[in-house]
Amino acid sequence: MQAQMLAPAAALVAWSLLMLIWTALSRFPALSKVGIDLKKAEPGGRGQDLEGQLPANVNWKSHNFTHLMEQPTIFYPTVIIIAMMGASAGDVTAAWIYVGLRVVHSLWQSLVNTVSVRFMIFFLSTCALIYLAYSAISLTLLFEPGAAL
Repeated sequence: MQAQMLAPAAALVAWSLLMLIWTALSRFPALSKVGIDLKKAEPGGRGQDLEGQLPANVNWKSHNFTHLMEQPTIFYPTVIIIAMMGASAGDVTAAWIYVGLRVVHSLWQSLVNTVSVRFMIFFLSTCALIYLAYSAISLTLLFEPGAAL
């Protein structure tokens, strides 16, 4: 069940890269529209510097990409721990639920961005992550080396 446990992490990596591409594809035309020439930009500029200069719906995609670089960073090692220790079907299901909800969260934040709905999606995905963290802790704290033989 190792591969099945790692598949959701691989899918979330791919989704994160798609969000990066979507961010770029929406930002570059928006930059041109507001008259920002990247060739003339000062060194050291960051994405946050564009807040207030680009339309909010363009920045939403960037905000979501940033979110995908935050909480999922604890999802990845949790999934690896569970895969190494022996995933159950429930663990795999919870990992896919987490990834599915993160994709829904991305789409909602990038297209609609009603905060109350976005928070509920985030909360539900966090519940799946809590389950996975509990599973990782249980698998490691309760591991008996002799029982694996």
